Amino acid sequence: MSSRLKDIYLNEIVPEMIKKFGYKNVMEVPKLNKVVVNMGVGEAKENVKLLDSAIADMAIITGQKPVQTKAKNSVANFKIREGMPIGAKVTLRGNQMYEFVDRLINLALPRVRDFRGVNPNAFDGRGNYALGIKEQLIFPEIEYDKVDKVRGMDIIFVTTAKTDEEARELLRLFNMPFAK
Repeated sequence: MSSRLKDIYLNEIVPEMIKKFGYKNVMEVPKLNKVVVNMGVGEAKENVKLLDSAIADMAIITGQKPVQTKAKNSVANFKIREGMPIGAKVTLRGNQMYEFVDRLINLALPRVRDFRGVNPNAFDGRGNYALGIKEQLIFPEIEYDKVDKVRGMDIIFVTTAKTDEEARELLRLFNMPFAK
């Protein structure tokens, strides 16, 4: 864990969550388990080079080498065959996860045009949160001149929370800018 976020989690978030939800034990307090960053590159079926540049962008953003994702089954309408590379994903844990979350919340999201906050209802019922981003340019690591195509990505926050309310409170205490 980055020392700054670890201190915030231990000294501010844990006591706040215990007070709000009345946990009997510190180990009951939900925590961020992992963050999965996923990028689907539909155009990769015609041109594999596009997938390589998407993987390079994702590696710069997350600081970790992405894994190619392949189509699970064939879809004739999309001209996709089983086993074709169609995207990339990264699973972040530990220090890299906290560094990424810190950069996402404090640097990248405020750079979104007409930003009014993220959707507070994008929870899955089990305490996990999904966030869609329309362009990778919001991250300061990406150089605007070197981008061949603007791509979006999905960011999924997996927590140990039992309910959406607990997860929402955990992310709110991490300063996630939820829309009012």
